[in-house]
Amino acid sequence: MTSAPGHPTGDLPRTGELLIVTPHPSGQLPADVLRDMLGDDAFDTPRREAFLRRLFLDGDPYTDLLFSVPGARHAQAPWSRFAADLNRERDDLDDNGVLKVMGFDRAPLYPAGWTPGDDTRETRLRRIWDPFDALVTAELQGAGLMIVGHSMAPTGPALGNDTGVPRPAICLMPGTPAQPTFPHALWSELQRACQDAFAPIIAASPDPRVTIGEPWATDTLSRAHSERSGVPAFGIEFNAGLYLQGGQPIDPAIRALNAAFGVFAHAALTLLRP
Repeated sequence: MTSAPGHPTGDLPRTGELLIVTPHPSGQLPADVLRDMLGDDAFDTPRREAFLRRLFLDGDPYTDLLFSVPGARHAQAPWSRFAADLNRERDDLDDNGVLKVMGFDRAPLYPAGWTPGDDTRETRLRRIWDPFDALVTAELQGAGLMIVGHSMAPTGPALGNDTGVPRPAICLMPGTPAQPTFPHALWSELQRACQDAFAPIIAASPDPRVTIGEPWATDTLSRAHSERSGVPAFGIEFNAGLYLQGGQPIDPAIRALNAAFGVFAHAALTLLRP
């Protein structure tokens, strides 16, 4: 079997049973959403590019690469989470819900006084949220495991429930004991497999733990689709401090995280079907 870059053993066995979902890697906006946010500044290249860079870094940058596994199924969002957050319920109206009007620093995304009306909301969700939901549903046919890949800021941002709190190196989100999205009996083994795969990479980080449920217990996409399909699922968060410095990617760290994720994903599949 030919080896793939970053994966010394090539495509890992049974990866065709694995669906990897990355809902937040994009920093792009549809033109109408961009104009809602920037107005005439959408035609000013330096301002437009600076704004889109801000949205990219406020999303889950480079998670498309971090969670790429040769041979697996992938569902990757084409638009920024600030166009519509695909890891939220369709009817989530909270500040940090499906249609956000501010970034995670609570800086506004739109001109003063702008709010999405019912027609704008429905149009946006019909064009962005609904097709992605349908894509994930289709890719889950015949899958054995879904993993939803995210990254998180090193400390909790202003828009969130853990503002100012330092975050661990990696967080696993398999649901709650009462409502697991991944079998509760396997949580300890899943955590141990994650620690083993990533140990050399996270050892020197400020908080080298692999947590379950800290700072989040449940990934919305995992919960919604595991309930519908019966396919086990969980979310995983990488601390962005592991691979970003001053907003710039650290290429060797991204390569190492991606290679370790491939090993961990195979271990997670094996837990379900030894």
